[in-house]
Amino acid sequence: MKITPIKMVKKFRIGASLLLSFITLGTLAQNPIIQTKFTADPAPMVYKDTVYLYTSHDEDNAGPGMGKFLMKDWLLYTSTDMVNWTDHGAVASLKNFAWGKQDNGAWAPQCIERNGKFYLYCPVQGNGIGVLVADSPYGPFKDPIGKRLIDDDHLWNDIDPSVFIDADGQAYLYWGNPNLWYVKLNKDMISYSGEIVKVKDVGKEKGQTKADTYHYQEGPWTYKRNDHYYLAYASTCCPEGIAYAMSKNATGPWDYKGYLMKPNEKSSGNHPGIIDYKGKSYLFGFNFRLNFMITDKHHERRSVCVEELSYNQDGTIHELPWWSETGVKQVGNLNPFKRTEAETINWAEGIKAEKDAVNGRIFTTNKQEGAFIKIKGVDFKSGAKKFEASLTSLTGGGKLEIRIDDQNGRLIGTLPVKSKDIKWETISCTLNQVKGQHDLFLIFKEGIFSLDWWKMIKK
Repeated sequence: MKITPIKMVKKFRIGASLLLSFITLGTLAQNPIIQTKFTADPAPMVYKDTVYLYTSHDEDNAGPGMGKFLMKDWLLYTSTDMVNWTDHGAVASLKNFAWGKQDNGAWAPQCIERNGKFYLYCPVQGNGIGVLVADSPYGPFKDPIGKRLIDDDHLWNDIDPSVFIDADGQAYLYWGNPNLWYVKLNKDMISYSGEIVKVKDVGKEKGQTKADTYHYQEGPWTYKRNDHYYLAYASTCCPEGIAYAMSKNATGPWDYKGYLMKPNEKSSGNHPGIIDYKGKSYLFGFNFRLNFMITDKHHERRSVCVEELSYNQDGTIHELPWWSETGVKQVGNLNPFKRTEAETINWAEGIKAEKDAVNGRIFTTNKQEGAFIKIKGVDFKSGAKKFEASLTSLTGGGKLEIRIDDQNGRLIGTLPVKSKDIKWETISCTLNQVKGQHDLFLIFKEGIFSLDWWKMIKK
């Protein structure tokens, strides 16, 4: 997260709404992968058959101006196909850390599983790095030590923690801007042994007169693949790209290899997250595309993106171009015959994901006529006869159009919405014949209403 001004590419002003109702890219767009909120600092984790994507969260009213971050909580999204992402809301917030400031500073996190427990490492900007523990990747997360985990004299630069467990069971925690630091974590994952180590030559040294060979800025991400250790990080400033180095050990020495993605003036910052999933490798990061589709002014409102990575035989990585708009290919299909949360989205326009403060229910609400949700790669198999959903209307009426292949594609059903006064009702409608795989579009018409979940019925 940098605060140095840079020249931004101006985008024409399409609208002033912060509800992302201005996007008209429809069927082709998939990047950024979240459109209902501003997300940054992606930290993907593969657990069993699911990708858990933890992110920081830029508030809608962040900025304007460089460095004017407004970040209070950490979010979770999941996917089993890399293109449809389910919003699980905030899994932790600054309130989890009673020892830290409460108004701002929920910066880049990372989560890891060990022995059936999940450890979420979170920086509270200016107050140090904390750790939360849960029995589930969805939380609830709690602070097991009641104080910051990393206790040193450079708290302002204790940001962007990255955790890694080596094959021998030794866990490491890396972090830092403008230098790279690490410690060896104990098996309990909430304490460490030995000294805090400053990685030599990576980052800015006091009195340094020449450029850092590694172009290190912040946001380290450490992992191991085929006996190679990798250190990816936000590189060069400003704008920031993503670079990487390789080593034969988790502690280095690190051999700089170049860029994963060169800096681009469309985005001041960056933050890598890298995983292997279903036989493919993926690089996560962020851009400011959704912000600049609202306004030509820079606000610290970022949006997570993903691209597929490929490796050479020697373990080096092919450099990627800047984030595409189309994103990655789907790996697997979505089964419509089981309950699907309405916040499972490939692309959305004019939609907000919201959370009921009383019961924790997460749902979607349209903020304009014609708003829609796209779900990619839905497999209707031999056919669906009915569509069932849970809805409530804020205006006393409306209808949900069910279309395939495009937001203006073939209409296969219309669900009337009559409930009101925040009363959730399960209603259904018949469907015209549809078989095989299609993109599904749920179009909100003739009113403002909320959708909780939906499913298809074969008979």
